[in-house]
Amino acid sequence: MPRSHGSASSQSLVLTYAEVGSTKGTELPEGFNHLRRTAVLGIGSEVFESAVVQLFSWQMHRGAGLGVECSEPVVEGTVARLVFTMGFGRFSAPVRIVYLVDEPDRRGFAYGTLAGHPERGEEAFIISIGADGRVTVDITAFSRHATWWARLAGPVTHAVQARITDRYIRALQTGVKPLQS
Repeated sequence: MPRSHGSASSQSLVLTYAEVGSTKGTELPEGFNHLRRTAVLGIGSEVFESAVVQLFSWQMHRGAGLGVECSEPVVEGTVARLVFTMGFGRFSAPVRIVYLVDEPDRRGFAYGTLAGHPERGEEAFIISIGADGRVTVDITAFSRHATWWARLAGPVTHAVQARITDRYIRALQTGVKPLQS
């Protein structure tokens, strides 16, 4: 049974798109807005471990200015509510972790949208360390409008997603630091 935050109804735990797991591949589904970003975070295993901790503790999201309501660890099935404020309102975006990446040189997860999210789709956050020690984050997403007001806002919602993605990267770049023993 999927993990949930609070007393979510079973209907709110249903993903709002059929293309679950598509951020794992190289081809994203048609009919969605696509977003791909890669950024260098630093060099070395300490940077890698620090970035992974930030990602899995939701600090990357918080550092980007989002509120995160989640009392569960990040595992497949965890439900979280991302909260953000724009000039004219406060918005809630419920998501569920749809897969994890747990390899020696790659760690991360993807979440999919749940009922009540202004968009429908999936977003993946993968932190990697190369043979040369360079640490990168790859963010891949596909989405389309799910609410009337997101459709009304049109391209503005895609611009907001791109801006938040830039903030995720900045939060990781400024937050990575050697771990204390």
